Amino acid sequence: MDTERPAEDLTGRARIRDAALEVFAERGTKGATVQLIAAAAGVSTGLIRHHFGSKDGLRRACDEYAVGTLLEQARRALEEDTGAPGFMDSMHRASGASTRYLARALVEDSPAAAELFDTGAALAERFLTEQDPERFPPGAEATRDAAAVMGAMQLSTLTLHTHLRRRMGVDPLDPAHTPRLAAAMVGVYTTTVAFLSGEQGRPISDALTGDAPPTPREEEP
Repeated sequence: MDTERPAEDLTGRARIRDAALEVFAERGTKGATVQLIAAAAGVSTGLIRHHFGSKDGLRRACDEYAVGTLLEQARRALEEDTGAPGFMDSMHRASGASTRYLARALVEDSPAAAELFDTGAALAERFLTEQDPERFPPGAEATRDAAAVMGAMQLSTLTLHTHLRRRMGVDPLDPAHTPRLAAAMVGVYTTTVAFLSGEQGRPISDALTGDAPPTPREEEP
């Protein structure tokens, strides 16, 4: 990440990239033109070509920055053993421009989105194995499946942010509201575990995990 940049970078390459993140997020790859990005950054289109070569080059720079920012946050969250909510929290606490950019990238199925999903799923596999190695052994199909679904659940809060905003009454991509998202996710997990451990949910859990008792065979007349 660009933790320290020279002053000229803050008014040149970085400013163009930050403006492009917002324009791409709002209009998508097809709708974002070099002219719109230049206007948002307050620079000429020639300066964009100087720094990035083309719109595709600028898009790649945005991909690298946005994915790198969030993946660094996600890895740190898991390394610090903050668990599944920490993975979601890391995505939403990244810069607002990066988060909104990736929300659009996930919908458009960009290379950046694929990298984020795959790396996030790999981190989820590690988390699941560390937490419950008997149920989720390394490399097992069940572990890969669970990690992929876990990643999809986490990233859906980005892709469905407009629907979340309508139901929650706040912008879920605003880092100020990240605690509400994390608390909701923990509540869902906790309630689901309690249900599947109870009288009503136990048969469902047993059937899905293969622990259900065999169904008695009917006697032939």
